[in-house]
Amino acid sequence: MDHDRTVSEPRVTPEESRTAPRSPGLVIGLVVAIAFVMSLSNTTLAVALPSIMADFAISAGTGQWLLTCYMLTTAVVLPTTGWLIDRFSTRTVFAIATTSFTLGTVAAALAPAFPVLLAARVVQAVGTAVVLPLLITLVMTLVPVERRGSVMGLVAVVMAAGPALGPPVGGLILSFASWHGIFWTMIPLVAVPGVIGLLRLPNVGTRRVTPFDLLSVPLSVVAFGGLVYALGSLNAIGAGGPAGLAAVIVLGASVLSLGLFVWRQLARGRRGAALLDLRPLANRNFTLALLALVGIFGAMLGSVNTLPLYLQGSLLITALATGLALMPGGLLEAAVSPFVGRLFDRYGPLPVVVPGMGLSVGCLFVLATFDENTSLIAVIAAHLTYCLAMAMLFAPLMATALGSLPTPLYGHGSAIFSTLQQLSGAAGTALVVGIYSAVSASAQAAGTPDPVAYASGARSAFLAAAIVSVVPLVIVMFVRRAPREVSDSPRES
Repeated sequence: MDHDRTVSEPRVTPEESRTAPRSPGLVIGLVVAIAFVMSLSNTTLAVALPSIMADFAISAGTGQWLLTCYMLTTAVVLPTTGWLIDRFSTRTVFAIATTSFTLGTVAAALAPAFPVLLAARVVQAVGTAVVLPLLITLVMTLVPVERRGSVMGLVAVVMAAGPALGPPVGGLILSFASWHGIFWTMIPLVAVPGVIGLLRLPNVGTRRVTPFDLLSVPLSVVAFGGLVYALGSLNAIGAGGPAGLAAVIVLGASVLSLGLFVWRQLARGRRGAALLDLRPLANRNFTLALLALVGIFGAMLGSVNTLPLYLQGSLLITALATGLALMPGGLLEAAVSPFVGRLFDRYGPLPVVVPGMGLSVGCLFVLATFDENTSLIAVIAAHLTYCLAMAMLFAPLMATALGSLPTPLYGHGSAIFSTLQQLSGAAGTALVVGIYSAVSASAQAAGTPDPVAYASGARSAFLAAAIVSVVPLVIVMFVRRAPREVSDSPRES
């Protein structure tokens, strides 16, 4: 039986309150604060893995699942967030996100065994996956067009600076507490603004009573979860063996499921009943800005994950010193992003993103020249410049992409963006770090001293990231400022 033929047009109902809050800045600030803590949670735990491995007597491969499962869960849940934002009130979606993350964090802080900690991380990731598209939707709905760039700068802080600041924050907490302290620190930082947010958060937009597409969920799980797993296993695929074969099988299944998922969303989207509405991709400006962001984020995440390996393996500095060396860049990006948003509001995307893109590509090519004798000051300066370039890119491109869409598609547009961000991050990390590992291992096998071998791997990795970044450099030339007024009809997008 063709279930799609029985799907009726979604019923649109007004929210309980359609008026803007008296202080939208406070509301958005609360959600930004919560989303920032959630974005920290993944990379913050990375520095605690040795302690967790020792406590639970597990291997590094097993411990890495605490990071991998977070990314996998986020990738699986994100495609459903557009439907959640359409179907439920804003407060309900916000409550789902904050409650899930808080309960997961409490469970993680109290975890007596590794399986409990792993399950808690999955619950945490559900909250993170829901809150990011909700935050973007709130900004696009509550903030006037002429100020969206400035406020979107805060979102850029969450999505770009948050992960960069995770390791230094984790190292700071571990200097006076055990790994449990990382989770105990997060609980009040999410719970307190979460309670205030539930009291002050408005219900915005309209609720579309769309039936839940149960078949699309397993397709989404295999498609997006499988892609993240396979992209993270590129090294295993290259090495062959049982692990490589398993990754190839997962990759094939995920590609097939992705094709079926896209086909089903297009078919149901014509009736307004898609789990993830893909109509935003028909908007040229949205798609161009999205493609640029995907390339930028993949190159960025691959680079920032390679940089600590280079600092510790080639320049031989400690993990704590590495965190401190990278902290100024994250702080600079967090400080500059809102100001870049103001420039975007005034001048549009091109005067901001083209120089930013050129600066990012140039920095990566400079990093590709560093060796074991490079001074730490030079590395910090390059990292600061790269973070400045990232600040010039994320807010303007996000505001341009989503500002090109009609209001009913904000939720689905942000869900598409967040999902592809996860996939590009996994792909970028697998590609760049994989090149670093392969080149370093080859040099070591040839008898090259470790610092020299690691420097050789880092140069190759940064060069690959620079080449990848050339693609978005070309794309941003064709991005145009979003129109001041966009029709609310998705058909006109």
